[in-house]
Amino acid sequence: MKKDDKMTYAAAMAEIETILAKMNEANPDIDALAAQVRRAGELIKFCRERLSKAEAEVSEALGEEQPE
Repeated sequence: MKKDDKMTYAAAMAEIETILAKMNEANPDIDALAAQVRRAGELIKFCRERLSKAEAEVSEALGEEQPE
């Protein structure tokens, strides 16, 4: 996936949903299927990275607020 600083988790999820809808069509465009699967994989990786980063930030924030 090209670096896109403006990509958000919500935008990536919306694009994944669009790709899934195209794949579930009665007559999907077989020529485009491989590219769509590849793009979906990139978007899923992006979303996982965002979730991991958010989880780490939340854990760190909670750790700072807990009494020692």
